[in-house]
Order: sequence, then structure tokens, then C-alpha cells
Amino acid sequence: MKSDCIQTTTCQERKKDPIEMFHSGQLVKVCAPMVRYSKLSFRTLVRKYNCDLCYTPMIVAADFVRSAKARDSEFTTNQGDCPLIVQFAANDARLLSDAARIVCPYANGIDINCGCPQRIHDDVTRTVDLCRKAEATGVSWITVHGRTVEERHQPVHYEAIKIIKESMSIPIVANGDIRSLKEAENVWHITGTDGVMVARGLLANPAMFAGYEETPLKCIWDWVDIALELGTPYMCFHQHLMYMMEKITSRQEKKIFNALSSTSAVLDYLTDHYGIDRAS
Repeated sequence: MKSDCIQTTTCQERKKDPIEMFHSGQLVKVCAPMVRYSKLSFRTLVRKYNCDLCYTPMIVAADFVRSAKARDSEFTTNQGDCPLIVQFAANDARLLSDAARIVCPYANGIDINCGCPQRIHDDVTRTVDLCRKAEATGVSWITVHGRTVEERHQPVHYEAIKIIKESMSIPIVANGDIRSLKEAENVWHITGTDGVMVARGLLANPAMFAGYEETPLKCIWDWVDIALELGTPYMCFHQHLMYMMEKITSRQEKKIFNALSSTSAVLDYLTDHYGIDRAS
């Protein structure tokens, strides 16, 4: 882990507690663990726009334990990056435990990525049984993506998530096809869950939890400031902007913007074409 990105104040010493958030009776808005995208700079951005809880990208525990290079690449944080959940993928309990010990001073919790077979099953009773087994092991909450392993773009089975929630005593978070604050609130009410997790919707509009229907120019400029301050690699910096600007640029503008190859070119383009400034 990069020592210059880790502050002396650990997450355990901070006031925000995810468990208390889930028991508040309010909608808990969660940024999903997106590989390549849910890194410190993006987490910092969505926190400015009413995101309550952020996950790291999925991290392979074995690589994280064995390689200093992997730790430097996969996990950075700072004092404002809280509450934070670190997600690991692992098939070895000892390696998972070792990885968790490394990050535990800087995180509010550890999440296990269960993979596609543990999305919901066609027979929802099998999913309920799996969730009850997880609950019995002592997990604090479970996030359910409302599709089967074969489904990709089909409608999300929110009724199945509701059944799972009604069958459990721990908090449940709903995930799948949420692209606006209104949709998040609707899913929350339909399923009775304790929170909602969003992935692609936040990539397209990091300000969605603040009620914006599309990415406001102020959010784009905030991203520029945050990315430059934290030294975000150009490819990541540019890719996030491509997602954010999808709905506010024409096809021709996209073609030009997507071909830009340097930070200075991006900044010049934004200023020249959209007049983006801090007051927008």
C-alpha cells in the first residue's frame, strides 16, 4: 500500500459506521465494487454527491498478499475515504484472512465477492438458503444482484430480492439496473431493503445520488480537480470522462473527445467546447 496515501487516522477511529447506517431507516446509497473504476479518486467524487458508502474494486486476495506491486496498484485510501468496504475475491481462507489483516486498519469492513453462481437462482428458495447460511457465519449484511447467472440485460427480479429481505434478519442491499435517485428510491421501497448499490449508473452520472438526471458540469470539473490532485492515471481519468459525458455530447463530439491522448488536450477541449468552470 502506498504509505503517502494512508493517513494516521484509521477508519475505526472515525464516526461513520455502516451497520448504524443500515439500521437508520434511511436509504443507504452505495457505490459498487467496479473493477478498474471504484478507486480512490472516483470514490472521492461520488462522496461529494451524497454517496453514503463506497467499495473498492474487487481485489484478488492471493495477488494482494504476495505482491507489493499489487498492493500499491489495488489499494490506496486517505482520511476522507470513509466509510470504506474492501472487496476481495478468494478461494483460500488463509489468504483471505491475511489480505483482510493488511487492510483492516484502513477500512470499515471486508466484503467477499461470491461470483456469478451466487446471484439469485431460478428457484429463489435456494438463494434464501444460501443467504441464511451466510448469515449464520456472522456476516453483517448481504448485497443481492437480482439476476440469475445466465441473465445479463434482462429485467432485474426485484420481487426475489424482496423475498430474500423478508427471510433475513441482517441488512440486505439491492443491486441491479439503478440509474437515477428516483429509481434507487423506488427499488428501496419495492424490495424493503436497507440500501441500494449502483455500478454503471454512477459511472454515467456520479452525481445521481444527489438527484441529478445527468452529469452536471460542476461534477465534471470536480472530477478534473480530484483526478489531478490524486495523480489518477490518464487512461482512467479519460475513461471516466467518456462515461460522464455520454449523455451531454453529440456523436461527433464523442468521436473527437474519445481520441484525445493527453490530460492537457482534455482540459483544453473541455474549456473550449463546454466552457466548464468551477461555477457551472
